[in-house]
Amino acid sequence: MIKHGIDQEALIKQFSQATAKQGEALRKAVSEATLKALQGRALTLTNIKQVLGTVAKAASTGAAANALPAVDLEGLLAKAFAGMDAALEQAVQANRKALQQMVEQGANLRETQLKKALADIEKMEDALFDAVRKAAGGAGAAGGGSLHGPWANVLGATQDKSTSTGALASSTVNQLMDSVQQSVREGRALGLNASQAMLDGYSTLVSGVLIGMSEALQQGGTAPAAARAKKA
Repeated sequence: MIKHGIDQEALIKQFSQATAKQGEALRKAVSEATLKALQGRALTLTNIKQVLGTVAKAASTGAAANALPAVDLEGLLAKAFAGMDAALEQAVQANRKALQQMVEQGANLRETQLKKALADIEKMEDALFDAVRKAAGGAGAAGGGSLHGPWANVLGATQDKSTSTGALASSTVNQLMDSVQQSVREGRALGLNASQAMLDGYSTLVSGVLIGMSEALQQGGTAPAAARAKKA
């Protein structure tokens, strides 16, 4: 079943059959599935929440069905969280690149749509936590109480420290505000019509940037390394 661009059955099957040794493969599968779904739609906060919720639910359903002896449910769910975090980090990076491009061309971050874009970047980490909370709640309501504790432990461990998504989101907002100040000092400004045209196409622009980043990675690009360097 495909929902919000996610092949839920494929993810459920992977989690239902996974062993502890396959943790990294799970993380990668979740990251790729999440990223592919994000690329297939306008990169709005609403769409991001839908994708994360669908992925978290599929991982939860699959883990609950895993009947292998001594299965590490918390470990499997932690890999699901890490995979979603990795994909969402790239979504933040795509927003960062798109907004930086617009600022360099003279767009004003005080414009309503760009203010919202900045606010949405800051909300992406919360969207990830909310998706996991809902998956944990759904597991309990569906009688899958065995997953409520593992999901809670995953949340507890990640909320004590910043996620990759949260760290990059914070540095992105700070960097963009610095760029705006530099733009003002240099006197760059777009006319109202040109600025509005860029704003109207913002979510599409970000989706294009995200696709371009992924293609660069597949060809041996170094986008993740660059992102980590900026966060350090």
